Amino acid sequence: MRKYVASAPGKVNLHLGVGEARADGYHDLVSVFHAVDRREVVTLVASDTLTEGPIVRSMQTTFYVDEPEESIDGPTNLAWRAVNAVAERAGIALPEVHIEVAKHVFVAGGMAGGSADAAAALVAANALVADHGEPLTAETLHELAASLGADVPFSLMGGTALGTGRGDELVEMLSRGRLNWVFVNPKVGISTGGAFSLLDDLRHGNPALVPHLNTAGLSQALTSGDAARVAEALHNDLDAAALSMRPQLKRLIDAANEAGLRAIVSGSGPTVAVLCESLEHAQWVAEHLAERFEGYEIFVAEGPDHGAVLETAD
Repeated sequence: MRKYVASAPGKVNLHLGVGEARADGYHDLVSVFHAVDRREVVTLVASDTLTEGPIVRSMQTTFYVDEPEESIDGPTNLAWRAVNAVAERAGIALPEVHIEVAKHVFVAGGMAGGSADAAAALVAANALVADHGEPLTAETLHELAASLGADVPFSLMGGTALGTGRGDELVEMLSRGRLNWVFVNPKVGISTGGAFSLLDDLRHGNPALVPHLNTAGLSQALTSGDAARVAEALHNDLDAAALSMRPQLKRLIDAANEAGLRAIVSGSGPTVAVLCESLEHAQWVAEHLAERFEGYEIFVAEGPDHGAVLETAD
């Protein structure tokens, strides 16, 4: 029996510009992804039984954040699908595996926790393949990542990157220094599809809600190494939809803006990301918000962080 352990980062969107809806139902996006050091850890426990085809036999998630009411440990889980996708593409007999996930990123919080699970699973599964044959190339892993979900390629890549198309066409962005964050989960669900649909509806009645697709100001701020400049350049087109769907987010964002440099909704929400001046400032902001918003999940993180990597194989 061997274990393959890999990890991948959560993310925040420093910029999320949402274009028009496409014929395939997706929207054209211009997004600046930023990986943070709150990492998901995926372990594959390989048996001695070889099989051809789907190799995942079971899965168990250990939660270091609040556990959802419904089980996420099944064949529809992105990590489960990622491992089987690698096995299918490898096309060789491989051991049956049990997947263990250590979940540190909010579930359905807009921080791509599920995508990070998938990216880590891809890397771990490829290490398993390497022990039995020729591993898949980086290009093939990226292709599989994109087939699993729009955020999975960035979870694989990490750092800070400009994403276009569905968000899965990535180019590394230059940045200087480290950014310190507080992430707050108010635990009010927001459907990603619902947020995009509502934004489309809101735009029909509000000409001010035009797509923000220019990231030049943010790019300059990132290379300056000045967190205050980055804070001024943060933007999320989905803010309007998230606040419309969950009005209680406004009180949280107002309080976070008073305490930190700038607060925005992360992705489609409901997590609110608060950029701070330093680690000490972030720790203070986290304590301040915890006192004001009892019962909310809060953690401090730093970025940029590296993408999915193999931790151990033994």
